[in-house]
Amino acid sequence: VLVVIHTPTLDVLLIERADKPGYWQSVTGSKDAADEPLVQTCEREVAEETSIVIGSAAVPRTALRDWGLQNVYEIYPVWRHRYAPGTTHNTEHVFGLELPAPVPVTLAAHEHLQAVWLPWREAAARCFSWSNREAIEMLPQRTRSSPRSST
Repeated sequence: VLVVIHTPTLDVLLIERADKPGYWQSVTGSKDAADEPLVQTCEREVAEETSIVIGSAAVPRTALRDWGLQNVYEIYPVWRHRYAPGTTHNTEHVFGLELPAPVPVTLAAHEHLQAVWLPWREAAARCFSWSNREAIEMLPQRTRSSPRSST
């Protein structure tokens, strides 16, 4: 999954990878089991990577939206060791998580070095992944309450 965490004013949370300093991204992650529902994968990964708990009083489950978008891409060779032998491509399911305002996050230190909230255009430009960049660029059309004049 790819979870773009953002505010109604289109500020976007990015996190820097610990294994590749300088590589910024939204929350990403894989299912723990083949039958794990994608929504549960999102909830688990967001909590693990940022300490944001979807389904809490502060972040209702309705804040998480399935964009109905899938990207198939070649897995970067540097990360293929994480997958079954011979696996070269991945299918990514895109979700958005709208929070009322930027919140402080607690990162999983072994996964990420730092976090930053940026305006959507700046966040998109900082992403190393084309699919993450494109998802952020879609925010003005995908969010419930974004100001349309910001596009």
